[in-house]
Amino acid sequence: MDPLSLEQLTANLPRGRDVEAEVVARTGCPVLLVLDDDPTGTQSVADLPVITAWQVDDLAWALSTGARAVYVMTNSRSLSPADAERVNREVVTNGLEAARRTDRTVAFVSRSDSTLRGHFPLEPDVIASELTGAGQRVDGVIIVPAFPDAGRITVDSTHYAGSPADGYMPVGQTEFAQDATFGYRSSYLPDWVAEKSSGQRPADTVLRVTLAQIRTDQEAVVTTLRHAHDRQPIVVDCVEENDLRLFSLALARAEEGGQAFIYRVGPPFVRARIGQQVHPPLTAEQSRPAPDAVASDAAGGLIVVGSHVGVTGRQLDALRERLAITTLTIDVPTVLDPDQREAHLHQIVARAARELLRGSVVIQTSRQVVTGADADDSLRIARDVSAALVSTVAQALAARAPRFVIAKGGITSSDVASKGLGIRHATVRGPMLPGIVSMWQPADGPARGIPYIVFAGNVGSDDSLAEVVEKLQSTL
Repeated sequence: MDPLSLEQLTANLPRGRDVEAEVVARTGCPVLLVLDDDPTGTQSVADLPVITAWQVDDLAWALSTGARAVYVMTNSRSLSPADAERVNREVVTNGLEAARRTDRTVAFVSRSDSTLRGHFPLEPDVIASELTGAGQRVDGVIIVPAFPDAGRITVDSTHYAGSPADGYMPVGQTEFAQDATFGYRSSYLPDWVAEKSSGQRPADTVLRVTLAQIRTDQEAVVTTLRHAHDRQPIVVDCVEENDLRLFSLALARAEEGGQAFIYRVGPPFVRARIGQQVHPPLTAEQSRPAPDAVASDAAGGLIVVGSHVGVTGRQLDALRERLAITTLTIDVPTVLDPDQREAHLHQIVARAARELLRGSVVIQTSRQVVTGADADDSLRIARDVSAALVSTVAQALAARAPRFVIAKGGITSSDVASKGLGIRHATVRGPMLPGIVSMWQPADGPARGIPYIVFAGNVGSDDSLAEVVEKLQSTL
């Protein structure tokens, strides 16, 4: 089918009343403890703590900041189902103990991909089971994958990907649905829930909250939420930020009335639910290394690319066209060969350290995707390749600290942060572009104070990567 315009999708829908963020902020809301399956969930928020480890002390540190939301980087999208289950259990168990220790009331968010990839329904099921075991009831699972800033919207319970300029396609007909590990067919969210749960949650048991209800009939939304029981899935429409704010008001009323939910959501839900303003893109001045950043004699930054989606390739091409930049390629077949891996990576590191004296450097994996015999084998290969990329970053950092680091791709971003740069605690400073691409300020470790840019593989225009690099280089 041809893409549909936003006007076609919303032709007969009413406008809702405008809601300011501070109105939502005044509603009751526990601290949202966000289990982020890769770091790109932070791109919609600002000035919130983020941790890459989840011992009780780490969670207590984050909760003690007084923030209304805390991000825990689980990187579970890169894990096997068994490991994803283990990690989710650990975070919930430790999170409940940290909340007790810091006297904070928490609710749990399972943040995942706005194009429907990830461990669903496993992750919300695990969170719900842990909460039930701790004596807490879970009435429903709120499913809000929309991310309008990145062109993901939901209308009449059908999820779309695209842009206002190019139109929107049902997400099941896009490249994202062909993911080797998390592929799917359905775009209509009740059918998607049934598909991903292998029929254990039939489509006709999924509750729906539509745009017409969100915008004109809050009582109907509250009633729907109050009817949820026994972890019932609830899929929610969204085309713009105001839709999320309106829904948050209804959600607050339902929760104040005693309903209990966990959330499976895309990036902007947390911003709307805690009543945070949409943060403007950071300026060049705001993107400088922190005053206490580790010393560096580099003349540029490191751009680390693991993502293979089409837009990443186009962004790399545009970057090279606009800037004279060195590109080093980690050859995937070579790093999968244990006899050749170390020598190959040593060459990449040595050259990266030299080139950073002259300017910025791209380190990318070879662009041809290597998949395994099945989904589990594909995940294993992805982990091996990520390990090689991370090792290269860690060694390059030790040899010459870059002035900034950009990681392109969700799994890449998480591994580079926690393993390549040794970040354990950080603060999300804000977006580098309108609504997308997050900058972290590491609070500790060998990359302390170096701007770290989390750049999802599937967001932005063809020129977005070049724009971010140009902004960062203008500060040097």
